[in-house]
Amino acid sequence: QVQLVESGGGLVQTGGSLRLSCAASGLTFSNSVMGWFRQAPAKEREFVAAISRRGLSTYYADSVKGRFTISRDNAKNTVYLQMNSLKPEDTAVYYCAADRGATYIGRRADDYDSWGQGTQVTVSS
Repeated sequence: QVQLVESGGGLVQTGGSLRLSCAASGLTFSNSVMGWFRQAPAKEREFVAAISRRGLSTYYADSVKGRFTISRDNAKNTVYLQMNSLKPEDTAVYYCAADRGATYIGRRADDYDSWGQGTQVTVSS
């Protein structure tokens, strides 16, 4: 079955950086659009970033544009989220998601059919 395993979360001060990784198995990774979402307490899950199957196209939420970078390594079946200049409002559980056999890059949670368990990111002020 499909498994997405996130890692790299933790506690960081405002202005710091973290790099999240998501290792995928049980799917044809290079055929899957990959995305990152986040969910803060008492808030809905929101789109953060997505990347096309070959990594040639990326999309970002306005709130993270210029600070976060999504990338992928299809040889390693891994997608990354480099987060710089972190702010307290970035505090959330971050989820990796896969849209297998995607024909477009979705920005809604409903566009994705597989999800990781999430990794906590906490930014202290």
